Amino acid sequence: DRSALNPSGSGENALLRDVSLPAARRRAACRSSGGSVSSTPAAESRQDSQYRDTVLLPRSNFPAQLPGRLQPETEVETQQKCGFSELYSWQRQRKAKQEFCLHDGPPYANGDPHVGHALNKILKDITNRFYVMRGCKVHYVPGWDCHGLPIELKALSEVKGAENLSPMEIRQRAREFAERAIEKQKSAFIRWGVMADWANCYRTFDPKYEANQLRVFYKMYDKGYIYQDYKPVFWSPSSKTALAEAELEYNEQHVSRSVYMKFPVLKSPPKLTSVIDGSAPASVLVWTTQPWTVPSNQAVCYMPDSEYAIVKCTTTGEHFILAADRVESTAAVLDTQFEVMSTCKGVDLADGSCAHPTIPGRISPLLPANHVTMTKGTGLVHTAPAHGMEDYSVASHHQLPTDCLVDEGGFFTEAAGPELKNKNVLEEGNEAVIQMLQAAGSLLKEEKFVHSYPYDWRTKKPMIIRASKQWFVNTASVKATAQEVLKKVKVIPTSAANRMLEMLDRRTFWCISRQRCWGVPIPVFYQKNTGECLINSETVTDVIKIVEQQGTDAWWTLPIEQLLSKEAVAKAGGHDVLDYVKGQDVLDIWFDSGTSWACVLEGAEQKADTYLEGKDQLGGWFQSSLLTSVAARKKAPYKTLVVHGFTLGEKGEKMSKSIGNVVDPDVVINGGEDHTKDPPYGADVLRWWVAESNVFTEVLIGPVVLNAARDDINKLRNTLRFMLGNMAGFNPETDAIPPSEMYIVDQYMLHLLQDYGSKVTEAYKEYDYSKVVRLLQAFCSRNLSNFYFSIIKDRLYCEEEKDPKRRSCQTVLAEALDVVVRSFAPILPHLAEEVFQHLPYKKGKGVFRTGWINVSSAWKKPGIEEAIEGACAMRDSFLGSISGKNALEYEVIIVIEPGLLFELMEALQAEETSSVSQLNEIMMASQTTLLSELPKETPADAIIKGTFLINLEGGYIREDSSYKVIALPVTKAKCPRCRRYTSDSSSTLCPRCLKVMAGKGST
Repeated sequence: DRSALNPSGSGENALLRDVSLPAARRRAACRSSGGSVSSTPAAESRQDSQYRDTVLLPRSNFPAQLPGRLQPETEVETQQKCGFSELYSWQRQRKAKQEFCLHDGPPYANGDPHVGHALNKILKDITNRFYVMRGCKVHYVPGWDCHGLPIELKALSEVKGAENLSPMEIRQRAREFAERAIEKQKSAFIRWGVMADWANCYRTFDPKYEANQLRVFYKMYDKGYIYQDYKPVFWSPSSKTALAEAELEYNEQHVSRSVYMKFPVLKSPPKLTSVIDGSAPASVLVWTTQPWTVPSNQAVCYMPDSEYAIVKCTTTGEHFILAADRVESTAAVLDTQFEVMSTCKGVDLADGSCAHPTIPGRISPLLPANHVTMTKGTGLVHTAPAHGMEDYSVASHHQLPTDCLVDEGGFFTEAAGPELKNKNVLEEGNEAVIQMLQAAGSLLKEEKFVHSYPYDWRTKKPMIIRASKQWFVNTASVKATAQEVLKKVKVIPTSAANRMLEMLDRRTFWCISRQRCWGVPIPVFYQKNTGECLINSETVTDVIKIVEQQGTDAWWTLPIEQLLSKEAVAKAGGHDVLDYVKGQDVLDIWFDSGTSWACVLEGAEQKADTYLEGKDQLGGWFQSSLLTSVAARKKAPYKTLVVHGFTLGEKGEKMSKSIGNVVDPDVVINGGEDHTKDPPYGADVLRWWVAESNVFTEVLIGPVVLNAARDDINKLRNTLRFMLGNMAGFNPETDAIPPSEMYIVDQYMLHLLQDYGSKVTEAYKEYDYSKVVRLLQAFCSRNLSNFYFSIIKDRLYCEEEKDPKRRSCQTVLAEALDVVVRSFAPILPHLAEEVFQHLPYKKGKGVFRTGWINVSSAWKKPGIEEAIEGACAMRDSFLGSISGKNALEYEVIIVIEPGLLFELMEALQAEETSSVSQLNEIMMASQTTLLSELPKETPADAIIKGTFLINLEGGYIREDSSYKVIALPVTKAKCPRCRRYTSDSSSTLCPRCLKVMAGKGST
């Protein structure tokens, strides 16, 4: 029924009104008209045209680009105009049903802001801004990790004679250094547009923070999770302190001086007495990469279940015991041959003993151990309990001595003997031990061995393992609960959850004491004579009260009588406060930051919705936060963990000053000294780079990446400028057209907008900001620029200003502009606010104070897809047939047999032939004719055939319809106003333009 469509184009076909279920088959609705199809010529400036001023061209002061310094300057101006600094407090004061808490993992206060900071802080800000717009009350308190050796070292590097400073002088200089770093970083974060409570940040050296930390410490101690013990730990001779595993870096190219040595058999294992008959000397063959540990040897370990061989050396006639699997490879290394005399199981070595290779009279028993491997060495392991975690376990089980012969600086002590005393174990001490082995006749071979070895991540120097008295968290008793709790946490990406579970599984204890003075003291007192430690609820409560008021400086400045009460000493069975001394250790900074949940998070739950940090925190802050929270209260401090990668140069290489690929965020924003080399991009380019990157892998940055980001934003600006320019004279409150009265293609765009809005929202919820960028770019370029803008230009420019047909697409443009700007606002807050300032109509108090994307579910009309996408399929056929030519120079005939597709096209064009119908607008021709039969005498080579599958109501209605398209050169003249070929002569206007000029265009 051709009369079903209102001739003015504001009606809706009954068929389309009834269709509500989604089409199963989606076609690409947004076809590019291609470079060959020119835009409506009326948009082109023609100085000699008398109708130029009658065409409604876009008008806007919004710039297409902000070149040079204009970009950063405009951003700063926007921040001031739009109240960026007040946004956090504004949203905290409003009434909100839901709170969203993103707990800030504290960056380290030891240097200038870098791109790693930018990646992390901008990701957090995108998240927070999204939730603010969603109506949540966001809790985000930025913080800084302020203690620890790197700050201490940097602060002291500025001082001559630093080794003579008192603890309080060191602490004062370290605090000042950290404060300066915090101010630098804070200024940068604010400039990047990061919304936060900048007036109330947390710093781990704040007295209240330190007091809370000590409360968690004592709670864990009281529950038995914290204990003091003498055992081997990772020790940094260059820093003179114990370190936790998270503070190590592994050098894959470390070179050790490995040795093969023999331990003469003193007592033959009973089961091997008949084989080792004493006719030739027998020794066990041992290999180590750390000869300096040999003076501390207390045993030789074997694997009970493995096969061992007694071999005869063909060169010397000596007998050796070693793993059967290692016979050939060891003989090759020693440049000899071994004849296997006999084999036995490891258990057969039980109850045997050897002579120590360098210390006469010391016996080293043969002992079973499951840590012995057969992959390298001899299958027999030299065991020095003071210098190995597994060695220590063996010693504990068999009550062997665990004396340490190495001091805090990595030098042999007096107990090591006059030959070794005061020698550095990693240098001349190592050489001395090798010489002692040589002199004793125990050394069989020395060779260089390249392997992975732990280094101090701060000083970049090798570690050792050294036994000392330290404080530990017994992670073995916490980790099972921690793993169960972690399994209930949402982890993005999911692969990170397994990595963290594995790390927890490997962690047996956590050394939390450090031998420095820039940190939170472990609140323990020691009895002067016995060394026994004093810590109980009374002593800790007293210390916490003082710390809360004066900070931890009080531990160093106050006399012990003010820190330790007589009552507490008496309760512990002591007599005099002066019988005790203050402990000198401070807490590991991972304990500092790991207890931030107790100090920063609000409410009884003290649980954040999200922790968002780099992947290094799987073994760092994520883990220390989890362990302290589970130990103190049996629950995780977070509901979701978001884990991002590291920043690298754009070729995937690490950033370094020597390569010259370090990217400074300040230079990115404001430009370098030479703007031709380092142009000013502004903060939004930095933010776009973060959002568009796949942050769950490594994130690349460099000039190519930044230029591409700037180009992407400029393309987006052009799309926004078109929409803003066509809003002139339009007020949505008074001029908007209801969807039911819109052109069908306009309704279709609202349908696409609704779909876009829901997909973008879901992507934000999943922290998938690169998907947000992809959706945004696809919608703006394909759906808006290439498709919708190209077909509505004639309606926008050439119809009468207030014509409902024009208001119809203006209504859509206003909605699209609003949805698009809100969709990228969390990513590009400066651009979003700039757009809102250029709106010709008022839009409340800016983007962030007026909520999230507002799309109506009524916009979702899947049936409309079939009509528009069917027309688009025919348009593609038409445009393809005239490739390289102007579509306006053609009229198009569409032939469809009677059926559903024909009815859909009738909804777009009620008349048989029209130059002003909705169908003709989509076709972009000067005239479209819709027929059910092919006109007679149509040349066969002029016909383009195609099919379109209609799939409605979930497949209930399916129809594969064929169509034919014929493109014919126009017969009419070009209208001097709209420049379509619809006039009777080139000097007269077409009927549509005549109506508009006569003021009848809206009838």
